[in-house]
Amino acid sequence: MKFGLEDLKTERQSRAAIGMDKERFIKLLLGFKSSYFERYGTSLKERQMDNGIEYCINSEEELLLYTLFSFKSGLTYDLLGLVCGMDKSNAKRNQAVGLEILGKTLTTMDCMPKRNFLNVKDFEDFFTDEKQLIIDATEQPIQRPSDKEQQKVCYSGKKKDRR
Repeated sequence: MKFGLEDLKTERQSRAAIGMDKERFIKLLLGFKSSYFERYGTSLKERQMDNGIEYCINSEEELLLYTLFSFKSGLTYDLLGLVCGMDKSNAKRNQAVGLEILGKTLTTMDCMPKRNFLNVKDFEDFFTDEKQLIIDATEQPIQRPSDKEQQKVCYSGKKKDRR
């Protein structure tokens, strides 16, 4: 990879590039290495030795750094590949592998966010200890009204508030 953890010299750079400081990254990396080994039965380095091919990402540390950077930066696969020294298909593939291992790691560490609820009761039970819940519902679709005047009120062509 074209950059490494050592290139992030300040905490501000770390947070901007990967969303956390180096101390938290190292803690996450321990679980990430364990999850990678659990998934593949060997380290990333050992898997690469079997192939004899040169890779852009050569360790679990680089894979985690790449995965976090890819989500934090929001770059397209073309640009992500350019920045990290790989083509777009490898950028997508590496992100998918990193995401799988990161999800497994966060689940193991009991840090994975809850995303799906089977019913309203499960949702309410999950948030019983929370005093305030904020839901971003600005882009929720609505049934298009049949009345022309009501359609104008609900139309969001330029995202303007028409009240």
